Amino acid sequence: MTNNRVIEVKDIIAGYTRDVDVLCGISLHTDAAEIVTLLGPNGCGKSTLLKTIAGYIRPRLGKILFEGKDVSRIAVHDKIRRHGLGFVPQTENVFTSLSVHDNLRVGGHYLDDNACRRRIETLCTLYPVLERKLSASAASLSGGERQILALARALMPEPTILLLDEPSAGLSPKMLDEVFEAIQQIRAKELVTILMVEQNAMEALRISDRAYVLSMGTVAITGPADALMNDERMRELYLGGRPA
Repeated sequence: MTNNRVIEVKDIIAGYTRDVDVLCGISLHTDAAEIVTLLGPNGCGKSTLLKTIAGYIRPRLGKILFEGKDVSRIAVHDKIRRHGLGFVPQTENVFTSLSVHDNLRVGGHYLDDNACRRRIETLCTLYPVLERKLSASAASLSGGERQILALARALMPEPTILLLDEPSAGLSPKMLDEVFEAIQQIRAKELVTILMVEQNAMEALRISDRAYVLSMGTVAITGPADALMNDERMRELYLGGRPA
C-alpha cells in the first residue's frame, strides 16, 4: 500500500439482508486529494458501497481502511468524529427548519464555540452564497444552494475524506455546474479526498481523476477519468445494466 492511499476497500461483500449480497467482492482505493467517481447503471451497488464505506452498512466479508487503519466495523458517527469522514447523502441532507447558520453549527457540533465560529467564517468565504443567506431558512434555498450548504456542513469538522451520494440529483444543468465547481474547490482548497456516486457520468468524469464503473455488485471497469470518457464499454454497461 502506498503512503498516500486514503481509502482502501478490500474484497467487500455486503447487502441489506442476510441472504442477498449487493456487493460481491468489490475492491477499490483513493489516494490523497483525488476525486474518484463511482458510476454504473441503477441497481449496480454504487450507493450501497458508499453507505458501507461510511458505516451505515457493515460488510459481511472484506475490509475498509482509512489511511491504513481498519474501520470496517466502526459506525458512521465514530468515523465522522475520529477518522476524518464527511458524508453527504442524496436526500434530506439539510435541516430545512433551521437557518443556514444553524445547519453549519450542527455540522460543527464537535467543535468548541470559537473553532466553530472560525470554521463558519472560512466556509462563508469559500462559498459567498452562504454568507449572503446565513440567517435565511434552509427551506428557502434553491436546490443548488442546498447542496452547497450540505457540502459546507460536512466540511465543518475539516474531514480528510468526503463521500458524496449523487450530489447533482434533481438539479438543473446550471445548478449542476455550480455544485461540481464547488466540489472542485473543496479538493483544491481543503485538500480533501472525494469519493462520489454519480449518474451524470460525463459531467462527473470531467472533474474526476479516476473512476470505477460497477455492474451487478462488482467492478467492471476502472481507469483514468479522461480515458473512460471515450471507452465504448461504458455505453454497453449503461445500456445493458439491470434495473434498480
